[in-house]
Amino acid sequence: MKIGIYGGTFNPPHLGHLAAARTAVEKLGLDKLLLIPAAIPPHKELPQGTPPAQERLAMVEKMADAMRMPQVVEVSDLELEREGKSYTSDTLAQLHARYPEAELWLLMGTDMFLSLHQWHEPERILELASVCAFGRTEQDGEAVFAAQREYLTRTFGAKVETMTLDGLVDVSSTRLRALLAEDRGGEYLLPAVYGHILMNGLYGTRADLKHLDLPELRACSYSMVRQKRVPHIMGTEEEAVRLARRWGADETLARRAAILHDCTKYLELEPQLALCEQYGVELDELEQRAVKLLHSKTGACIARAVFGEPDEVYDAIFWHTTAKENMTVLEKILYLADYIEPNRDFDGVERLRALAYEDIDKALLLGVETTIQEMEERKLPIHKKTLMARDWLRSHGVSVTEGSDK
Repeated sequence: MKIGIYGGTFNPPHLGHLAAARTAVEKLGLDKLLLIPAAIPPHKELPQGTPPAQERLAMVEKMADAMRMPQVVEVSDLELEREGKSYTSDTLAQLHARYPEAELWLLMGTDMFLSLHQWHEPERILELASVCAFGRTEQDGEAVFAAQREYLTRTFGAKVETMTLDGLVDVSSTRLRALLAEDRGGEYLLPAVYGHILMNGLYGTRADLKHLDLPELRACSYSMVRQKRVPHIMGTEEEAVRLARRWGADETLARRAAILHDCTKYLELEPQLALCEQYGVELDELEQRAVKLLHSKTGACIARAVFGEPDEVYDAIFWHTTAKENMTVLEKILYLADYIEPNRDFDGVERLRALAYEDIDKALLLGVETTIQEMEERKLPIHKKTLMARDWLRSHGVSVTEGSDK
């Protein structure tokens, strides 16, 4: 097994770190990549305003999630749990004991590579692991690497690989922290990491969460979910805007509702119930035990309480899972956008997509009936509001032609 170890303060983890991690996995053929935030770096003092270690760990976890390689990429709190300075030699010794047969590769940037011989116990480091150094700019090429690689090889018997990350927009963590304090710099960060920073006021950011522009609102939303959910949220936003144009609804409200509609999707049952209690949401018996029914309610509460969204957005998010009787146009739009966004792929989706632009009420009925049919086939309980939505539409003369169900 070949294991890469990528440590550092990650203060904050930015696109340079992400590019380096991805390149190392690919070019070294790593079976496992461990991302290890340092608690107390031995080579420098943590600057004033550095977030607590657990916040840096949370941001690194978002970076790992964005790599979409759960079988390969792991985040380790090994150095956060260990007392004292985070010496690399100690970390490698622990990992060698844990994976005695593995080939360890220590990953680092140019500056760290050029000073490696000055680290604590360099001979122990280079005995336990091979080194992969990557340049973050085009200037970090062979001319920079060659002399140090030769020295480490000659002096310590080191095994060294070097590579340059082509075309990367480089930014130092120091510069990025300064930009963040000026409410800039988001372009150097994964949206989920940037959203985490904004929502927690890290690095001197002062975002007014109740008045966010769309890029910042998206970042905050993406920070609250897993990366695999982001394409769905983006697709729902895209579809909601198209439907709003077709049916004369407010495009901005449709967009913001779509951005936030799944923001609490990954909360477990107990946190969902706690949020419902906090915001006074009354739950029926089914909702108290069916976690999948709760994210629409808690998401609506977060949209209004945290992000300052108006009642129209609150209501659209609140009903986007179950639907209900006598829905507003915006409520119908979000329900359908969530159902038919471009990433959806199920038997009957093309018929539903076409109908959504021909007759929104017929499309809503088809969506509700499809849900009811699926729940019946799976022998799962159907929420009363979904049944009421179907009955209300039928009682108002809405029908779907025979054979249109999936």
